[in-house]
Amino acid sequence: MSNNPLDFRGKVALVTGAASGMGLATAQAFAEAGAAVVLADFREDAAKAQAQQLVAAGHKAIAIRCDVSDDAQVAAMVDRTVAEFGRLDAAFNNAGVMARIAPTADSTREEWDRVIGINLRGVWSCMKYELRHMERQGSGAIVNNASVGALTGNPGIGSYIASKHGVVGLTRTAALEYIKHGIRVNAVNPGLIDTQIARDVVSGDEHAYEDIAKHVPIARAGRPEEIASAVLWLCSRGASYVVGHALTVDGGMTVL
Repeated sequence: MSNNPLDFRGKVALVTGAASGMGLATAQAFAEAGAAVVLADFREDAAKAQAQQLVAAGHKAIAIRCDVSDDAQVAAMVDRTVAEFGRLDAAFNNAGVMARIAPTADSTREEWDRVIGINLRGVWSCMKYELRHMERQGSGAIVNNASVGALTGNPGIGSYIASKHGVVGLTRTAALEYIKHGIRVNAVNPGLIDTQIARDVVSGDEHAYEDIAKHVPIARAGRPEEIASAVLWLCSRGASYVVGHALTVDGGMTVL
């Protein structure tokens, strides 16, 4: 075994929402660290294109279409991962959506169900099937993508905020349930990260986005690769004593 705790050779990592943004950066980081990687996304063609690039670079990678709000697709995703690579050592449950902006009284049941179904129930479903396999295996590490929105309120996006608070609660509960089986469950709370979802919040207004970014204490938006680094560490031997933690990576946003 390598002395490098971030050496994932011989390991298998599953990343949801892996076609772009934080998910793609994390899948690439796992691959570069030696892991065989499954890139799962509802955008199958985009995920396949990214997996093919990793394979062309000499890595082991496959793409799987998965809508995490559909339990059957999630179960099939985990089964395919294990069938393809024989095990599952690390999972980053990253797939998520932003809420359409509306005050709580003006939001709709359909919008609530959409956001909760992907951001919260989707994380629960992914954990459910990942944990079942990891429990049989006797080891594993899971990181759920929450948000700084799990730490505060934010007018107009109540369903998103509620979903991310829920992700942290699920993370802490599962961590307590499964640590006795050799499985560590943690979360990451990204702040403003330079992704399409973040830009969509300001409807693609570049000036508005830049203004928000410069008011982060570090004076910029985060890079998806900076979240990937946190996820890999949480899944690594270097974080072997970290259980049920939600690691905030936000350039100081929540220190204000």
